[in-house]
Amino acid sequence: MIMGQKRAVKQIIGKTFIEIADAIKSGEFGEKIRIGLTILGSEHGTENLVKGAEIAAKKGENFDIVLIGPKVDTYLEIVEVESEKDMHKKMEELLDSGYIKACVTMHYSFPVGVSTVGRVITPGYGKEMFIGTTTGTSSVNRTEAMVKNALYGIITAKAMGIENPTVGILNVDGARQVERALKELRDNGYNINFAESMRSDGGAIMRGNDLLAGTADVMVIDTLTGNIMMKVFSSFTTGGSYEGLGYGYGPGVGEDYDKIILILSRASGIPVVSNALSYAAKVTKGKILEIAKEEFEKAKKAKLDEILKHLRKDYKKETESEEGVVAPSKEVVTGSISGIDIMDLEAAVKVLWKTGIYAESGMGCTGPIVLVNEERIDIATEVLAKAGFIEKERDIC
Repeated sequence: MIMGQKRAVKQIIGKTFIEIADAIKSGEFGEKIRIGLTILGSEHGTENLVKGAEIAAKKGENFDIVLIGPKVDTYLEIVEVESEKDMHKKMEELLDSGYIKACVTMHYSFPVGVSTVGRVITPGYGKEMFIGTTTGTSSVNRTEAMVKNALYGIITAKAMGIENPTVGILNVDGARQVERALKELRDNGYNINFAESMRSDGGAIMRGNDLLAGTADVMVIDTLTGNIMMKVFSSFTTGGSYEGLGYGYGPGVGEDYDKIILILSRASGIPVVSNALSYAAKVTKGKILEIAKEEFEKAKKAKLDEILKHLRKDYKKETESEEGVVAPSKEVVTGSISGIDIMDLEAAVKVLWKTGIYAESGMGCTGPIVLVNEERIDIATEVLAKAGFIEKERDIC
């Protein structure tokens, strides 16, 4: 009896040491990191976001949560601001200073070249799957964007601890071109582990069945379709008004992008808010920014730039009159003009440059946007309307 008890104690001690070693290796053991959450803008109210944050804080996942927004009744730390505009400005300040390592937010405009990798739970087998991508835009060229989306998905999956994620390409317009480009990248030395469709004919091109079953770890898709899929996966049990499943729209990924900002929908409910904060902590501890740098270096050695250039060869986003147009002096661009077709986005920016208005392209709440200084919105709108890029009455996000 005594020998049996000693053996049991030794097993418990051994298991404890293994768990401690695993925790140290994974980064779960040691100094806590801070993850931010902006708390204005939800269709379900501020309380919805705060409740999700409090649930995440109680999970014991070794990270602290910093709320950014108006004063509310909570035990969590709050950095007080009163408006959405000030909220995002404060969020960026906290990220730049390193006080928070990542932030979860809504209604945030990424620059073109950055898009988010969502994380869902498939209804078929309850499998987690990454959707690359779900908000923002990786490129104004659809096919090029999807190739980049594959890289973004791989980067995120690796940050989440999947060493060799399987990659599938959803059967949408351009899927075959994307497949050829990715296989060329693989043949040039960049490792891509292609998934096989569950359908009898197999292959890396995924059907709707594969989307539901979670056949691939990373499902490559154009961003607008990916955004729709996120909404379907997260709210198919609620009728659409409340997103109750999954982990949100994920971190913005892009070459040389140096912030960890994850996106929620205004319709995201308490469970998704909680999960998104955990997602943010895990990709941060998984060193997503370092992995992104490493993966882009590997991909470029495998001639990524040449492959993307070839994809663009028939895509003319600049006319002869746009050649040589130089951007005016850079200004703070917090005003946005939407209603512009993504295929015209870069041309619209250059039209403004020609008139001396500094502008940048981006992706906003309703799609592509042109960003200009707040004081120049009216004149910029007139210029774009006259040039035929938008209707005369500006579409405001």
